[in-house]
Amino acid sequence: MAFQLTSEQEMVRLMARDFARKELEPHAARRDKEEIFPHESIKKMGELGLMGMMVPARYGGSETGAVSYCLALQEIAYACASTAVTMSVANLSTEPLLKFGSEEQKITHLVPLASGEMLGAFAVTEPGAGSDAGSMIMRAEDKGDHYLINGTKIFITHGAYADRINLIARTDPKKGSRGLSAFIIEKSFPGFSIGATEEKMGLRASNTVELIFEDCRVPKENLLGKEGQGFQVAMNALDSGRIGISSQAVGIARACLDEAISYARERKQFGRNLSSFQAIQWMIADMATQIEAASWLALSAADRKDQGLGFTKEASMAKLFASELANKAAYQALQIHGGYGYTKEYKVERLYRDARVTTIYEGTSEVQRLVIAREVLKQ
Repeated sequence: MAFQLTSEQEMVRLMARDFARKELEPHAARRDKEEIFPHESIKKMGELGLMGMMVPARYGGSETGAVSYCLALQEIAYACASTAVTMSVANLSTEPLLKFGSEEQKITHLVPLASGEMLGAFAVTEPGAGSDAGSMIMRAEDKGDHYLINGTKIFITHGAYADRINLIARTDPKKGSRGLSAFIIEKSFPGFSIGATEEKMGLRASNTVELIFEDCRVPKENLLGKEGQGFQVAMNALDSGRIGISSQAVGIARACLDEAISYARERKQFGRNLSSFQAIQWMIADMATQIEAASWLALSAADRKDQGLGFTKEASMAKLFASELANKAAYQALQIHGGYGYTKEYKVERLYRDARVTTIYEGTSEVQRLVIAREVLKQ
């Protein structure tokens, strides 16, 4: 693939970079330490059009496309990976409404989400259903004019602050993955509550919670798509979500590289700067090369999405390669810092913790390999 970024895409990247370096980076360490969710920054990102980037303007989005989204998310992640995952999930939450929502649902729910007026979340994972999404047991019972939902979702990004949640629940226990349906949950619904907040290793400024449904009454008009389409809704959203996480991983990796370069130029050992040692140079060369490759994989998947082409394989490839690279780059950057990298005085310690989850959420590396193999063997 070879393409030139448009002037609009370059403008989006520069705008996101300027915002991230001025608004996010100066406060990222404190937010991480104190687990502070960046409410005001998220609001400003909505005003900048970063929360509905793939949504048409008529539905409140900025309509800048997946490539611009990829570029912007890399810049946000470079400064604060916690804020980047919030941006990623917020954009992901618009996808099901755009593709499966009725016109009324788009006007009522998509417009405020895409414009940043509201914050959206996505709820799939359960205590007994992670990689195997088809094994969900959360039950949605048809009661005539409404559904009653019972069960628990876990590891829900910014679930405590979301105004709307795309939820997948089981409407038919006999049909496996075909018995799942999607619903639009409003935080005011009776029977819906926020459970435990996770204390995480990394991404500590990103809220992650348990969602509890106890006879939660959901109106029939909040069914998203048709009954039985829930698995399709989830898989469709996750394809786009993997573009987001690959972009987040590239941003983290770039930050690792820059921290490693800066430290290697300044730190002296044996009377020489670290950057003059071949062992260090090779680590930096490998990081730089692999970051470039990861970025192009993510952009390739995003470009296919913008063209309306299938991108399942490309999104999984990008997510697999970029997330494993982010972990490797964090390891190497910390290694270059030596003992100092193991202290919270240096940014690389936070990057090391933030990178780890990228190979887990939105589908583990093992799941990505299954998806890639399936797509390649089909061809």
